[in-house]
Amino acid sequence: MPGSTARKRNRSRILGTVALAAGASLLLAACGSTKDTGASSAGGGDGSGKVGVVLPLLTSPFWQSYNDYVPKMAKSEGVDAMKTVNSNSDPSQQITDINNQLNQGVKGLVVAPLDSAAIEAGLDQAERKGVPVVAVDVAPDKGKVAMVVRANNVAYGEKACRYLGEHITSGKVVQIMGDLASVNGRDRSEAFRACVKKNFPKLKVLEIPAKWESDAAASKLDTLLNANPDLKGIYMQAGGVYLAPTLQTLKSKGMLKKAGQPGHIAIVSNDGIPQEFDAIRKGEIDATVSQPADAYAKYGMYYIKAAMQGKTFKPGPTDHDSTIVKLPSGILEDQLPAPLVTKDNVDDPKLWGNTVE
Repeated sequence: MPGSTARKRNRSRILGTVALAAGASLLLAACGSTKDTGASSAGGGDGSGKVGVVLPLLTSPFWQSYNDYVPKMAKSEGVDAMKTVNSNSDPSQQITDINNQLNQGVKGLVVAPLDSAAIEAGLDQAERKGVPVVAVDVAPDKGKVAMVVRANNVAYGEKACRYLGEHITSGKVVQIMGDLASVNGRDRSEAFRACVKKNFPKLKVLEIPAKWESDAAASKLDTLLNANPDLKGIYMQAGGVYLAPTLQTLKSKGMLKKAGQPGHIAIVSNDGIPQEFDAIRKGEIDATVSQPADAYAKYGMYYIKAAMQGKTFKPGPTDHDSTIVKLPSGILEDQLPAPLVTKDNVDDPKLWGNTVE
């Protein structure tokens, strides 16, 4: 560990002790929007300085919406965010993008990792330069981050499993998986698989590894349907990239039947984009889990500003209906709520997918 970093940490511990001695009222003032987690100041600056924002891709409506929310949430949180950088689904490019941002002198980074393992190289570069990082959507396997802002992806897979299991008595279901190099893809896949095995043993799970790629999803689903025309259900792990190719493939085979019609294939998705909501209203798909693009942007900005001020957090409930948990890696993650959306609540004005202009 470089000496300068060690000195900063020593200074942080000293300042943290002084802050504690100043009284409970000062601690409450330092907690911000996560007062229930025991947030405190560990020393640092005033939170000023440029913040770099690195996106994983922009080919998904979900990430397009997140990209649109970033400048709005940065302004509301008082963060001087630079123009976002798109890594175009390339983990190596993402490391280059992080280094470029660091070379431009950013004081903080908000990054949505493409690969949970590969991102460590970029996180190490940031740590060497003393620049805090907040990870959004994907938790790194290793490396230092001030906070992960993410919904519970295990719950995504379980919610999809339970919806399909409760609406299909028996038969074949397929999960169109994300990239298993990402913890999100692993969590959703393993949770869905385990939940079906435990709770709905009459369902047979088929799998399509699609790596968040729409072309792969379309071609592999086409092949799977040729061999399994009796498919009863589909779980799409990312509606932003899988919705259009899935519906188009089903339509081309005459298998796109509306909910309630004979032969309807039950479909559950993840993301909560407007296109999924429209598909639910039309009866083309049945449900989706709303991944909070707006809250990802908001709390990404909140936590990077807090990190730049030297604030730290503890596991526990927050005041924004989420819970901070400690991951096995020791990293803290703010698990934001992600509700299941069906025809019963698809028009709820509180859902971010209904507020996109």
